[in-house]
Amino acid sequence: METSLYLPVKTFLESFGYEVKGEVGGCDLVGLSGTDPPVVVICELKLTFNLELILQAVDRAGVSDEVWIAARVSAKGRGREADKRYRDLCRRLGIGMLGVSDQGEVSVLVSSVSPMPRTNPKRRTRLVKEHRKRRGDPAVGGSTKIPVMTAYRQQALACASALSGGPLRPRDLKQAAPTAGTILRANYYGWFERIDKGVYGLTEVGRQALQRWPQTVPRETSFNCAKQKAARLEGGRLCLSLEQQPYGCVPVPPVAPPAGGVAGAGLAAGGAAGVIGAGAGDDVELSVTGGLVEEVV
Repeated sequence: METSLYLPVKTFLESFGYEVKGEVGGCDLVGLSGTDPPVVVICELKLTFNLELILQAVDRAGVSDEVWIAARVSAKGRGREADKRYRDLCRRLGIGMLGVSDQGEVSVLVSSVSPMPRTNPKRRTRLVKEHRKRRGDPAVGGSTKIPVMTAYRQQALACASALSGGPLRPRDLKQAAPTAGTILRANYYGWFERIDKGVYGLTEVGRQALQRWPQTVPRETSFNCAKQKAARLEGGRLCLSLEQQPYGCVPVPPVAPPAGGVAGAGLAAGGAAGVIGAGAGDDVELSVTGGLVEEVV
């Protein structure tokens, strides 16, 4: 499958300093340099070199600084990569050719040189924005017939993960997804439902999506000491809830209270064991994963 070429080509491009991600804007691989503006490199994958691969590269040329095609080379040297006419066509179009051996070694067959200006600024901007908004590299280049993990889908899943613990308002999800309000109202995937005015919950379809794409990336949230509705200690672990929404437990580290802290605002574990170093009105930062507090930041 074409996906078998993804990692070798991704590693090859990364060796030149590009940040490479798969299936961005319909392209198998997109690499961005660390410069501003970034250099955009696109690579399309196929199991063998053919005309369709060149046509794809021509289409991508309008949004990239370099465009490459990559395919597995024939062990007997009888593939298109051995055809001088095919290589000359790529050279005249400014399309680079990468050959991938059965052992995963990548070699440059034809260098990518842009023979003429390539301009499609709107499409290029969308491509760069999608690349930068994605968290990590969630999609394998060359994948077909499966949903692509876009930046929008990642944010929608972050909202669904937060709502799995109970209904919330869009403003409560801002840290998980900056465009949470728009995502909840649009409800593109059918994962959310309006419980009350400005309050949203998770549908059964949304819970199925979380089972298909489990969310393990930590998200951070803030608690204000003056607004805490409930706080208690259980076995040396601090249990917090905000506006009656439980967020789990966290070990209490032995941190001294700040100078001038308000009496009773800090919480001690067994008297001298540990004190949360915050006074009334101070923010306590906690790292939260799937609604469970992991640690005090």
